[in-house]
Amino acid sequence: MREKPEPVLEAAEFQRRLLDWFDRHGRHDLPWQRERTPYRVWVSEIMLQQTQVATVIPYFERFMGRFPTLAELAEASQDEVLHLWTGLGYYARGRNLHKAAQQVMSEHGGELPVASLDALAGLPGIGRSTAGAIIAQSTGQRAVILDGNVKRSLSRLHAVEGWPGRPAVERRLWALAEHYTPEHRVADHTQAMMDLGATLCRRGTPECGRCPFADVCVAHARGEQRRFPESKPKKALPTRTTLMLVLQDDQGRVLLEQRPASGLWGGLWGLPQFDDLVALRAWLDVHAPGAALQPNWPAFSHTFSHFRLDITPQPARIGGLDSVGEARCWYDPGNPGRIGLAAPVKSLLASLAPFALTASEGP
Repeated sequence: MREKPEPVLEAAEFQRRLLDWFDRHGRHDLPWQRERTPYRVWVSEIMLQQTQVATVIPYFERFMGRFPTLAELAEASQDEVLHLWTGLGYYARGRNLHKAAQQVMSEHGGELPVASLDALAGLPGIGRSTAGAIIAQSTGQRAVILDGNVKRSLSRLHAVEGWPGRPAVERRLWALAEHYTPEHRVADHTQAMMDLGATLCRRGTPECGRCPFADVCVAHARGEQRRFPESKPKKALPTRTTLMLVLQDDQGRVLLEQRPASGLWGGLWGLPQFDDLVALRAWLDVHAPGAALQPNWPAFSHTFSHFRLDITPQPARIGGLDSVGEARCWYDPGNPGRIGLAAPVKSLLASLAPFALTASEGP
């Protein structure tokens, strides 16, 4: 198989068609486009990873309102950063954003190193394509991107066989992206490539009748748009189970503990978790003697990309505790603090004080 499929158009003609379409139909007034600083573009690109624009916009605006500069983000606590990330998902993105900001302050004089693709891509959570998007959109310098939208569009346009996650297939797509990327209007070209995949060449059923490349698209000519890009080979999604302890005191506060920095819900606050009731009772005997267990609440599932977690909430009551220990706190659902919460924990807490939590914390 050839390393790069033959381009369906000369680069200049591809760029002309794409930018003509973008000028008429592209997105020109997104919040991060109004002031294209490297910092604002970076935050938007991290939020947009695996998340749709409509979902990101309110999170981005709240985030910028609290952290208008990279220095303010670096100085913030991880709890506050993750609090503003709560509900956006893929929390490693928020942790890496915070870590990268601190690294930029200590190693790059407080300025994102947009003059070097390698230096930028070396920061936590950025990588090659995101670095290219930041450079192209904030400086106008030529840089190539290959996010999910671009992979989908190029895979269909050239009927590229194979799952794009395989290194050989990804190399072919990078070569095509390199071929089509211009020297001028690079910021618009970058946004246009993302817009094309997000608004026309969508997953499922693309709108080929409105596409500027329908006449040269190989997948369209074959009637095989939905076959490309090929999906990742599926594996059975394993299921794990856990008990979540909902321990309340006489004031209605709930005991939370902070998750380890890495791993599932890293750095977020959640309910103590146990493999079984024996382990939960043993923990209570040590940390909360005198707690009274109550009947289980109905179990529910939370699905991750690589497994499904079946959660059974186990409520319990206690008069009070002299000390909750390190990395634990009492949380008042009626007057919530600004901390990052794991999504299913936020839902459980909302069920205890739905109006207070929603009004104070937001989505």
